[in-house]
Amino acid sequence: MNIRLEKMKQNQECERRKRIAEEKHKEWVQKKREEERRERKRKLSKEMAEKATRELEKMQLQEKADIKYKEWLKKKRAEEAEKKKKEKEKEKEREAELQEKRKRSEKIFKEWLQNARNKPQPPLHGYGFPYGKSTGLY
Repeated sequence: MNIRLEKMKQNQECERRKRIAEEKHKEWVQKKREEERRERKRKLSKEMAEKATRELEKMQLQEKADIKYKEWLKKKRAEEAEKKKKEKEKEKEREAELQEKRKRSEKIFKEWLQNARNKPQPPLHGYGFPYGKSTGLY
């Protein structure tokens, strides 16, 4: 009887230990799952934060690029306007020079014409030739 009682106590003790071990195991598994879930959540939030940071940096970089492009475009247009302005000035200078040259040419031509009228005419039968030209053989 004592042996049976002893065995029963041992069985009960063994079962109690098993139950306690199972409960502890279940608690450990639950803690582990909870920890893994928290870790996944933390990683996900970290990735989202990094992604948001990257997107923000990308947007800032794009804004800087747009600003620089607009500045470059403005500068380029100003240069082109300046170039056109210089070309127009050169064209005006050329026109002015041509006009001045025409006026000088006309003035010189008129002076020559005036002087040509006042110049004495060469004799008609110069050098013994009729009308100033040779008319026959030597």
